[in-house]
Amino acid sequence: MSFEWQPMEAFVSSSSAGGTVGIIVLAAGGSARMGVPKQLLLYRGQSLLRRAMETAVATVCRPVVMVLGANAERLCDEAKQLPVHVAENKRWEEGIGSSLQIGIETLVAADGGVEAGVIMLCDQPLVSARNINELVEVYRRTSQPIVASAYGETVGVPALFTRCLFTELAALKGSEGAKQIIAKHAHEVHRIALPAGAIDVDTPRDYEQLSSMTENTNI
Repeated sequence: MSFEWQPMEAFVSSSSAGGTVGIIVLAAGGSARMGVPKQLLLYRGQSLLRRAMETAVATVCRPVVMVLGANAERLCDEAKQLPVHVAENKRWEEGIGSSLQIGIETLVAADGGVEAGVIMLCDQPLVSARNINELVEVYRRTSQPIVASAYGETVGVPALFTRCLFTELAALKGSEGAKQIIAKHAHEVHRIALPAGAIDVDTPRDYEQLSSMTENTNI
């Protein structure tokens, strides 16, 4: 796989002109630790997947790409009436790296001039459109090639990557995710504090804690 690349300087200058920033929502996993498709778990009356998609659509990012894999036919309905590009990763069992590849390919096919892309997950339900928009705003202000979220002791997604890093993202294998690229280019990363990113849903216990938080707070 290859793309038409431009030098970093080209994207720095185009960012100031307000070029396109897309967004990829990764939702292809088999939810092995959950035991059921976590994409369909409900949070505040919506499935996690629908909530993530509506969050992505509410941002300044376009195009919006949703990558499905396990249970794709069942999950596809969650994107109904939303302006999103649905991509199916038939190799989802190989790991998140294959989903990133499909997501990048779909994003570039949807907008050949896209200058950057945000990577987000469907299992961080407290991440808001405002959080995503802040990544884009900081990117436009600083021209840093990576703008990532910091929570707990982690620097990770949601994160924005300029197009010059798409090849590296698409080349990830197996369970390797965007964090590998963030770590590799640590000196080029602008970090934004995002405590909400620490809440993700991987296990039944995680979901119980999220449900308890919802019952006891207004989040």
